[in-house]
Amino acid sequence: MHGLIRRSSVAVVTTGLLFAASWPAQADPKGTGTSKASGGTDRGDIVTGVSRVQITGGGDTGEDTVKLTPQNSDWEPPACWYEPKTSPKELKEKIEGAKPEKRKPKKKKKPETIFDDLEESNQDTADAVSNQVVGLYEDYYQTDKYEDYNIDKQGEGMFWEGVRNPDRADDPASYKCSEHAYWVPDGETPKNVPLAVSPKVLAEYAYERLPIPRTEISLNPEGKQTVNLDTWVWADKKRFKKVSVTASLKNPAISATTTAEPVSLTLEPGTEDAKTYPGSGKCTLGEPYSAGKKDQSPPCGVRYLRATSKNGAYPLKATLTWEISWKGSDGSGAALPAGTFSTTEDVTVKEIQSIVRD
Repeated sequence: MHGLIRRSSVAVVTTGLLFAASWPAQADPKGTGTSKASGGTDRGDIVTGVSRVQITGGGDTGEDTVKLTPQNSDWEPPACWYEPKTSPKELKEKIEGAKPEKRKPKKKKKPETIFDDLEESNQDTADAVSNQVVGLYEDYYQTDKYEDYNIDKQGEGMFWEGVRNPDRADDPASYKCSEHAYWVPDGETPKNVPLAVSPKVLAEYAYERLPIPRTEISLNPEGKQTVNLDTWVWADKKRFKKVSVTASLKNPAISATTTAEPVSLTLEPGTEDAKTYPGSGKCTLGEPYSAGKKDQSPPCGVRYLRATSKNGAYPLKATLTWEISWKGSDGSGAALPAGTFSTTEDVTVKEIQSIVRD
């Protein structure tokens, strides 16, 4: 039983060391469209790995932005990746600084209860385990795998470490990048490391950073609709247009630009007593109604065949679909799963009132 507890404690401390960060999370204070991603969840003495990936572009939508839901439910952006992060000197300072005796000691107080003694004993045990783990890391980087942390190669490369996608920092999948930091000379990229940062990894991360405006639709007629009369539906093409963001690293100098373009609007009337235009309910962004089109069927719209009840409404759901693609600095590129965002508008439908005379 003691062996199990000890191995569990070592695992916890090891994870803390792997994700200990030397750099604070940063953000653009002026709102210029540039930000530095971070995994900045502060947990006592442990701060999760902070990424050096820069996100730029996207422009200003003028509205709150939303995240797309990938149409492929089996796909999701990377939860973590490896990137060049620590110089030999920084890695040595980080590991040696993790020793309990290097931390600022807490002022001890005279035990007043048995729980105070227990707390002190637990801290001593944790410090002993921590010292053991730090010793293993020192052996690994000083003699076993490298020679004195590769200090003689300072300026010639970096240690690559696992960092978490800041949007998925609490996802268990973010712990997949928990191997030892490994040395990579400048100008080279790791081989046989699937989660090593690359244009594709950057593009997939940028997917979540796309400034997608919240789906909104316009209706004509506005307000209450009438049974058996067409309702024109459209999305403002000036608002819903192509947007792009770029994710990049300076060293190595790699980047990827991810682009989203709105391609279709899908309508669900909220009742079976309705007809959509076109019949599938899927159209382009539609077009605004004008007086000269009163005898035309809408390219995107709905006709309700039954009035709503006195206190009810039909939930008209509109889903905007965006096609996503990316292009990398090395000439690579491909499509990513299309994404969607939906909105629902309550629609009241009235009967046509007429007077019948004998």
